[in-house]
Amino acid sequence: MFESSSVASLSGLRVLVVGDLVLDEYLIGQVSRLSREAPVPVLEQTRAEYVPGGAANPASNVQSLGSQAVVAGLLGEDEAARRLRALLHARGVDMAGIITDPHRPTTQKTRIVAEGAYVFAHHLARVDRLSRTPVSGVRERHLCDRIATILPAMDAVLISDYRLGVVTPQVVDVIREVAQAHHVFTAVDTQGNLAAFRGFDLLRCNASEAMGYWGRMLEQDMAYDEALRALVMDLEARSAIITRGPDGLSGIGPDGDVFHLPASNRTQVFDVTGAGDVLIAVVTLALAAGVDFRTAAALGNRAAGIAVTQLGNVSITAADFEASFP
Repeated sequence: MFESSSVASLSGLRVLVVGDLVLDEYLIGQVSRLSREAPVPVLEQTRAEYVPGGAANPASNVQSLGSQAVVAGLLGEDEAARRLRALLHARGVDMAGIITDPHRPTTQKTRIVAEGAYVFAHHLARVDRLSRTPVSGVRERHLCDRIATILPAMDAVLISDYRLGVVTPQVVDVIREVAQAHHVFTAVDTQGNLAAFRGFDLLRCNASEAMGYWGRMLEQDMAYDEALRALVMDLEARSAIITRGPDGLSGIGPDGDVFHLPASNRTQVFDVTGAGDVLIAVVTLALAAGVDFRTAAALGNRAAGIAVTQLGNVSITAADFEASFP
């Protein structure tokens, strides 16, 4: 069991977050009737909310926990980029690593949400505006140069790979080489394509992504044990976490010991959006601060349990942690 001193260790660090920057838009209202044009509900919008998503979400959590986040990624020249920059600026996130591409849309995920008659807000639909084209040419070189300049002064680097074109093989190579040369802790949270991230200190994926890499079903703890050992051996990683949704997480630390933690919250789940981002931000901070691996995983697990009690992406604070302790 961890103590409040473990939470305090999450502050005062510097973390470079590299990945796909996303603006999350929520169009919220009440459903009044079914449309006459098609059998779909008509939402009478009452408000719109905007929050940082994708790699901007773990960066926001690094910041809200008292550390300094620097983001590196790609934005377009559009209204979504202006909104996202304003949100990150308001949170104190350093945007020194952001490259602009006027020919590329800023990734925006629009969720249409009904509330009022429902006990919980109800997601009706999601519309994504994005490009999956990998960054290349002069912009890829500029991004790599920015990363190489910023990284030596960091305590950790976290890759948040939503597979939207920012995390190219060249970007990964630069991060790995510079981080190793300057002894910077490396973490990666990827939606698949695990094989691209060899030699990192921490890998995080969910069960379906682990199954895709391992090529077998994951059902019992023993299967997770085998999958985790295979991950760290195949990819030369020091540690790994597989998140298991309502079943918590399984982890393997640098000592080779495997453990399983139940979900810290299974009864007050409101919205699971962004819970993995919160977890990886907390675990990265804790490990960079020298917290032992099992305690770091427990901190991340608790943070994810806090995040799912609220709508959309949230930024966890030390006060949220303290309020969650029995």
